[in-house]
Amino acid sequence: MNKIVKYVLIGVLVLGALWAAAFFIKSNSKSAITYETKNPFTANVEKKTVATGKVVPEDEVEIKPQISGIIDEILMKEGAEVKAGDLIAKIKVVPNEQSLNQARGRVKNAEIALNNTKIEYDRNKAIFDKGVISSQDFNTQQLRFDQAKLELQNAQSDYQIIRDGSAGGSATANTNIRATVSGTILEIPVKEGDQVIQSNNFNDGTTIATIADLSIMIFEGKVDEGEVGKLKLGMPLEISLGAINDKKFDAKLRFIAPKGIEESGAVQFKIEGDVTVDDDFLIRAGYSANASLVLEKKDSVMVIPEALLQFDKITDKPFVEIAIGTVEEQKFEKKDVEIGISDGVNVEIVSGITKDDKVKIWNKTEPIKKGTEEDDESAEGN
Repeated sequence: MNKIVKYVLIGVLVLGALWAAAFFIKSNSKSAITYETKNPFTANVEKKTVATGKVVPEDEVEIKPQISGIIDEILMKEGAEVKAGDLIAKIKVVPNEQSLNQARGRVKNAEIALNNTKIEYDRNKAIFDKGVISSQDFNTQQLRFDQAKLELQNAQSDYQIIRDGSAGGSATANTNIRATVSGTILEIPVKEGDQVIQSNNFNDGTTIATIADLSIMIFEGKVDEGEVGKLKLGMPLEISLGAINDKKFDAKLRFIAPKGIEESGAVQFKIEGDVTVDDDFLIRAGYSANASLVLEKKDSVMVIPEALLQFDKITDKPFVEIAIGTVEEQKFEKKDVEIGISDGVNVEIVSGITKDDKVKIWNKTEPIKKGTEEDDESAEGN
C-alpha cells in the first residue's frame, strides 16, 4: 500500500514539474513582431503663422466741445447711425464768475468811452457846420466815435459768449455738439449732468462721443521677430473672428512696424491689414481676431508625416528607417534625409528617399504583433 502511495506522489510531482516547465516556456516566449510602414506621398505644403490681435475701424473720430459747461441733453445713443452735422448733445454754459465780471466791466468801460466820444463828436460837428474847424479835424473825431461804437459792440459780444456760449444764438452755436463725420456712434462716455471742458491748445478736452465707419475695418496684430522677415506688404491674410464662427474674412497686409516691442522677453512687431467686410455680417469694433499668414507654400512635393522623422543625438540631423528585405524579416536601414518646409503635420522630403521606400512608423507605444488578420490588413493598407 505504501509503495502505491509513493508512486502516486512521484507521478504527481513529475506531472506538476512538467506543467510548470511548459507554462514557463509558453509565458516567456515572444511572438515575432512587425512594424507598420508608410510610403512617402505627394501633397501641397504651406508654412503658416498666426498673428493674434483685434479688428478695429480704420478711423475713429472723437467729438469734443468747443466750450466748457454741463451736458444738458444727449440726443443720440451708442450704436446709432449718424451723418455729418447731426445733433448729438447740447451743453448748458456755466460761466466763470471772474471771466463774466471782467466782461461786464469791459462793457461798462466801453459805454463810458462811447458817451465821452459822442459828446466830443457832437461838439465838433456843430462847429464844423459853422466852418470853424477843418474837415480833417472833424474826420479824426468821427473816426474816434466810430471806433468807440465798435469797441462797445465787441465788448457786448464777448460778454454774451461768456454768459450764453454764443454771440448770435444760431443753430451752429458752440453749445450744440454735432457729428463732424458720418458713421456709427461707438461710445458716448458722458451722461447728462456731467461737466465737460473745451478743447484748446493746452487740453484735449472732454470726449462727448466717438464715431467710426464700421464698413472700413482693419486688423491689428503682432508677429514674432523670427517670422516678420518673411512678411511682405500686400500678402493675403485670412481673418477669423472669435465672435463669428465658420466664417473667414479676406484681408491684405498693409503695414509692418519698423520697430519691435519687447513683451515677456520676446520682440513683437505690429502689423495691420485691410479687411474685406461682408455686408451679411456686422463686425463690431474691438472683436478679437486671428490672422493666418502663409509664409511659404510648395505644391505637389514629396512629403511624409513629420512624426516619422528621427534626429541624430550627436549631429541633430534628421533621418528615417527604411524597410529592407522581405516583410517577414522586418529589417530596417537608417537613411539620412534632407527636409524642406513643414506645415506641422507633413514635412517636405528634398532628398534621401524615394516614393517606393517604406518608412518605419517608430513612435507607436506598442508594436503590432505578427500573426493576426487585422495586422496583415493594416500593413497592406499602408
